[in-house]
Amino acid sequence: MKTAREWNDWRWQVEQARRGAEIAGLDGSASPPDFPIAVTPYYWSLVDPRDPRDPIRRMVVPSGDERPPSRAVREDPIEEERHAVMPGLIRRYPDRALLLVHGECPVHCRHCTRRALGRGKVVPIRGADLDRALAYVAAHPEIRDVILSGGDPLLLEDDAITGIVARVRSIPSVDIIRIGTKVPAALPARVTEALARSLAAHGPLYVNTQFNHPRELNEDAAAAVARFVDAGIPVANQAVLLAGVNDDPEVMEALCRRLVALRVRPYYLFACDLVAGAERFRVPLARATAIMAHLRGRIGGLGIPTLVVDLPGGLGKVPIGPSYVAEIRGGTYVLRAPNGELVEYPDAEE
Repeated sequence: MKTAREWNDWRWQVEQARRGAEIAGLDGSASPPDFPIAVTPYYWSLVDPRDPRDPIRRMVVPSGDERPPSRAVREDPIEEERHAVMPGLIRRYPDRALLLVHGECPVHCRHCTRRALGRGKVVPIRGADLDRALAYVAAHPEIRDVILSGGDPLLLEDDAITGIVARVRSIPSVDIIRIGTKVPAALPARVTEALARSLAAHGPLYVNTQFNHPRELNEDAAAAVARFVDAGIPVANQAVLLAGVNDDPEVMEALCRRLVALRVRPYYLFACDLVAGAERFRVPLARATAIMAHLRGRIGGLGIPTLVVDLPGGLGKVPIGPSYVAEIRGGTYVLRAPNGELVEYPDAEE
């Protein structure tokens, strides 16, 4: 029998994460998935056991067959291996670098893009490799933005993650540090006031979360993000559009409204990557843009994320969205209002 003290201990949550057949067999299949299973007791408590189509369950319980059904999908869809300049350091953009500082996550989302973690140069950075990576960043002053990722950086102990942040902050050319984490959604007890204060001391620092469904945003998650924001760390959300989870205009609207109410900026809405084992989550882009059209005019602009496709081959993110240009007549644009009405807008002269 767990105690309240254990339940609120993030280390206990990680140790007690469900990792085996008890989760794998829930879809009726006896075959284990290629991608490992991990679900914290806390996150599993969000699942409605009476609903076989529960959206939280869908994100963490493997399907009967997660092996790649087509040539379009791959283990490393955005080719991080090709863009890794050394083990644990990925550079896909001129002004940004990504450090893989941890190899585990509190949950293994079945739509995870980084299924290649642990292979080749897409590996958690350790010891002397961290020294080399930071030396590389310092030697390339065009890198202004460093993202700490993994796995989940916040599974490191306070001193370890704060120490890495402090070392990155000591590089004069780095303006911004970002931490990408699922912890506020899957392991909110990890976000303590002490952690938030220690990280905030090395700002400007931003935290990017991943909340995909409004049911993840309960009181525990709200308290976790509040600790960051109250410490002076802005929080933004990078959701993934997932079939059977949030590919419904009303669900997405509820998610965005709740995020803004909690002082979390809806930042990106990712189309699910072409990652092996995740094709069941992909949503047609026509439906994705219809969801974005639904949000426009119903939610203030602060609450509308940018729908993006992270291009195969690691070529970067491109925005996708509904077009509001119905026609161009000479120097006049005919624009479609959120309610569908067409309005003429005279363009400015050169």
